[in-house]
Amino acid sequence: MLFFSLAVIFTVLLYLIMRAYPRYQVNSFDAVVFNYYSCVITGLVLTPELTVFRHVQWSSEGTILTMALGAMFVTAFMLIGLTAQKVSVTATSLAGNMSLVIPVLFGLFVFRNNNKDFTALNYLGLALALVALALGAIQRSPKEANAAKTTDSAQIAGQSLWIFPVLTFFASGTNNTLINYLSSTYYPSGQITVFMIIACFGAVLIGSSILIYRIIVQGHKLKIRSVLGGLLLGVPNFLSLYFLLLALAAFGNSAAYVFPIYNILTMLVSAFAAWILYKERLNTLNKWGLVLAVVAIILISYQELNL
Repeated sequence: MLFFSLAVIFTVLLYLIMRAYPRYQVNSFDAVVFNYYSCVITGLVLTPELTVFRHVQWSSEGTILTMALGAMFVTAFMLIGLTAQKVSVTATSLAGNMSLVIPVLFGLFVFRNNNKDFTALNYLGLALALVALALGAIQRSPKEANAAKTTDSAQIAGQSLWIFPVLTFFASGTNNTLINYLSSTYYPSGQITVFMIIACFGAVLIGSSILIYRIIVQGHKLKIRSVLGGLLLGVPNFLSLYFLLLALAAFGNSAAYVFPIYNILTMLVSAFAAWILYKERLNTLNKWGLVLAVVAIILISYQELNL
């Protein structure tokens, strides 16, 4: 459980950091780009033998696909940041964790790397996961409930916030599916950091290219606080994925087992941390969504949990 615990701690930490960006006027996109510079540096520090990169075949299919994964990294991370800032940390965690449905389904029907036969209860868990996501995405504020004090445009904006958790759900699920597939297909267990560094380097190239275009063509101004915010974010970002991959490797890359346990812990810890640090409050539907999420994950993995 050590790898699970460390993955959860660093995942919740990166949610909380991104939630604080608006308070310190940190540009989310700029921070996401520089976060991957920090990821690469963190990975190099954790790599015992840097000479391993001499043996990387940079033109091979595995390396090219891994670097292309960087585009998905940037996209998913931007959506995570927007959801945390515009909706809540709890909604972000719920959307990201309920996305386990996607790698589990791919593990079952496409990659066929699951180590068990799914039962009716497992499939019920997958269905409940989608219901939990829907409930967790619904946002109602006291101001929105009082039409006399809220403009029509503000009400429409509040009602449209559901799109951020939904997009985060699909982006995170796709991201985790590709990570699980590429790491298990092209890299032996001893090269987890190599895989991650190559993927993050791809994110650096893609993100930096977009940032340079924005600066030169659109006149975008890069602020030092955004650079520092990104460099700070990169450490927990890399470590959360690093320990999650270690947990996957320890259990035979069984996404059906690893992701449910990891996600249960992340949802509960992030909701508690957001309540303590940011005074986030859940409405009734959000609370039911969180309860259903836990039930769904337990149903998905009850065999491994010995229930």
